Amino acid sequence: MDTLLMWGLLSCLVSAIRSQGNLNLITQALAAVGCQMEVIPDPTTVHFHLPNNLSVRVHREYDEFIAELTSRFPHEKEGILKFYGECWKIFNALNSLELKSLEEPIYLFGQFFQKPLECLTLAYFLPQNAGAIARKYIKDPELLSFIDAECFIVSTVNALQTPMINASMVLCDRHFGGINYPVGGVGGIAKSLAKGLIDQGSEILYKANVTKIIIEHGKAVGVRLSDGREFFAKTIISNATRWDTFGKLLKEEKLPKEEENFQKVYVKAPSFLSVHMGVKADVLTPDTDCHHFLLEDVWTKLEQPYGSIFLSIPTVLDPSLAPEGHHILHIFTTSSIEDWEGLTPKDYDTKKQHVANEILARLEKKLFPGLRSSITFMEVGTPKTHRRYLARDSGTYGPMPRRTPKGLLGMPFNTTGINGLYCVGDSCFPGQGVIAVAFSGVMCAHRVAADMGLEKKAPLLDDALLRLLGWLRTLA
Repeated sequence: MDTLLMWGLLSCLVSAIRSQGNLNLITQALAAVGCQMEVIPDPTTVHFHLPNNLSVRVHREYDEFIAELTSRFPHEKEGILKFYGECWKIFNALNSLELKSLEEPIYLFGQFFQKPLECLTLAYFLPQNAGAIARKYIKDPELLSFIDAECFIVSTVNALQTPMINASMVLCDRHFGGINYPVGGVGGIAKSLAKGLIDQGSEILYKANVTKIIIEHGKAVGVRLSDGREFFAKTIISNATRWDTFGKLLKEEKLPKEEENFQKVYVKAPSFLSVHMGVKADVLTPDTDCHHFLLEDVWTKLEQPYGSIFLSIPTVLDPSLAPEGHHILHIFTTSSIEDWEGLTPKDYDTKKQHVANEILARLEKKLFPGLRSSITFMEVGTPKTHRRYLARDSGTYGPMPRRTPKGLLGMPFNTTGINGLYCVGDSCFPGQGVIAVAFSGVMCAHRVAADMGLEKKAPLLDDALLRLLGWLRTLA
């Protein structure tokens, strides 16, 4: 076997499927395995409901979004245009480049000579954060808090802790061709990719719980499953978190220096409490948006557990997902796994219902009167649920900087300190979010192909670049 990929999680909070530009990575991945999906355009990416009755819709059309935001903050029109204009500089630079591994020197230098201005733009913004850029142009505290909320959706941290490149990918991609959702739900993306891979000759094992990466003479050579089976390959790729990969699957091995540095800079972001519900359709008004973000009282609760609420109603776009006369609601809010440890089964169930009822009461008061009386089905999941079914350490959503980071400098790439082992996913550059994780996958595939001799490779340049990237990460 040439390559063995361990799948830890495919997570799509918001999935962009479109046909324009180089950042349409999901579309490209589907096309690469001969698949395409029917999609539904979403006219409003998210509807914010914020303190002081601040209500902002992020419209599909960029000009409509800017018009709504500037109508609420007319005194900051110039600052708004400048901040989001910086986001577009980054997005356009990324979108003009052929996206491959930044750890591969022939590709990297080739892109620089072809598009030097775009590469220099990205290099300039690489160590910067969205909050610092916003504060260059904007003074209104409430507007800066709104940008914190924008970034919180991207990274579960405020704008000062969100890398500018990561924020720009999401804040602009939603307008570049718009957000489109697959008919039948986002699970169809994984199913289509799996079918396409099998049709192309790959093999996917389900219910195959990897418990150990096998190391021989310092090289990753295979994996062992919980049932004792072993599989061997020339290349091992893990998309488990870095904490799971090096803390559980390689727990008998010495932690590589770079992983030590990563864990000094980043901690595990909190997990989520999720509420999945079926409700009677008449509890929602006909003009209800698909996605909502709710923070009612004070801005300081933004990052606190249960402080802000995400809400997705997929049946607003695709009624076929629910029985006639009903809607599906997916409600989720940040929650720490420590808040759910040490409970008896009875106390655990009681607490789930109590916390869920408090969240539903808030939604009922602010958005949907009569919501609780319209429920026909409800199931609650906690961080322990995420840990169990998604195989993520503490159910974490991904890495979170311990302090204000220097942009993306601290994020590790796909190569690791163990020969033959690669990592991919949200704890690799460029971090969290569907686009970022898809980018990580493209980068990893290119780097593996180069190491296997399927792409051009320059060993001396390669070694020098990896050393340089390793040094840059120490600056974080």
